[in-house]
Parts: sequence; C-alpha cells; structure tokens
Amino acid sequence: MEQLVKVRRDGRVLVIEMCREKKRNAVNRELADQLDVAFNLLEDDPELWAGVLTGSASVFSAGSDLTANGDYWTDRGGEYALIRRHRRKPLVAAVEGPALGGGLELVLACDLVVASSTARFGLPEVKRGLVPACAGLFRGPRALPVNLARELALVGDPIGADRGYAAGLVNQVTEAGGALAAAVALAQRICANAPVAVQSSLVAMDRWLADSDELGWRATDEATATVRASEDHREGINAFLEKRPPQWTGR
Repeated sequence: MEQLVKVRRDGRVLVIEMCREKKRNAVNRELADQLDVAFNLLEDDPELWAGVLTGSASVFSAGSDLTANGDYWTDRGGEYALIRRHRRKPLVAAVEGPALGGGLELVLACDLVVASSTARFGLPEVKRGLVPACAGLFRGPRALPVNLARELALVGDPIGADRGYAAGLVNQVTEAGGALAAAVALAQRICANAPVAVQSSLVAMDRWLADSDELGWRATDEATATVRASEDHREGINAFLEKRPPQWTGR
C-alpha cells in the first residue's frame, strides 16, 4: 500500500502529514484509512498530548477526491477520518498553500490554525454544482463572521492567510514554509500544561459548540439532497472532470 500519511513524534506531539501531493491531498478511501490510523494513535496513546495536521509544501488539501464518490468515511472519524471525531487532545492545523472545500473543512475540524503567507482558504463547491457537505455550512459561520462565511460559501473564491487571521480563523501567520514548525511549537506550548486540564477544557468547549451540530447536519443533508437531484450537479462534476467551464441551467 502506498504511504499517503506520514507520522512522527516530536516529544508528546504527533505530527500527521498528508502525502498525496500529486492529487493535491484530495481524500479518497486510502488516504482516509491512513488518516484514521494516525488520529486513532493520537487519541489512544497516553504518551501523546497534542497533534499537528499538515499537508505538503504546496497544498494543504483540495478536499474530496471526486472520483471516490463519497467513499472516505471511517467509523471513529466520519468523513476524512476527522470531521465527526470526538477528540480529547488538541489538534493544530499547519497550512501551506490551498485548503479548499473539504480541505477547509478539515481545518475547521481542528482546534487551532497556523498558516503561512501562501495559505488560501475557500469553499469552491458552488462552482462545481455542489455544497460544502462536511460541516462547512455551520462550522464556517461559527468560526468566522457570518458575512465572510456567506462570501466563502456563495461566491466560492478563497481568502488569504492575512484575511483569515483578521477574521479570527487563523491563530498565527508565518512566512512561506514556516507553518509546520510554528504549529509544532504551538502544540509544544500546549503540552507544557497539565494534560487532564487541557483535555477537559477542550471537551467542555466542544460539547458546548456541538449543541447546534445536529441542526447543522440536518440542514446540510437537506441542501446536499436538493443539489444532488439537480441537473446542475451532474453538469458541475462532468465539467470539472473534463476540465471545461460548466453550462448551468438552474435545474
């Protein structure tokens, strides 16, 4: 099996690196399964107190591999092995390059975000006749000012690291190539604290934030079902795979 995820320990920090750069770290069945192993290790190993999720030097993740037809669900983590995971240990996203679609939804599933000046965050699904189906429609407005979340979801154009920082999505901006080192340093600062207190605090905050998740998932499922029944959905996918502009009909 091709190694699509690399892990390494840095003290009590587990660094998880997506290595499917030729496919822009788009998540398919194999990448989801290997991410699941890594996230399970982070949660289950008592010697690990925090994690860092990163992509490649040129791209964090383009989200779903459209040829996977939605086959990237794992039992403990849901989509991408992370989106619905119940975690106790903090996870920091280290972002270089684009985090688009499900890539941004992976970022939104993390607890803290370090981004280099090359980072871009976006939800381009509407450009393909899709909707963000992995919590972006409710975690986006929760993490960002509502009008900016609407801009991302309705216009589909990405924003840069500086705008993400100003809006509160990004905790720290670094020079190009510096996101991973800064994210590990931030995770190490977390690990200097009492792990039981850190984990209890994270669980308490997530429990409060998750109160609206059930409604968010229902609304997302309704939007997804409506879109999938449309002609524009099929046209958007075909146009993307055929590398041509879509011809929308509004049906």
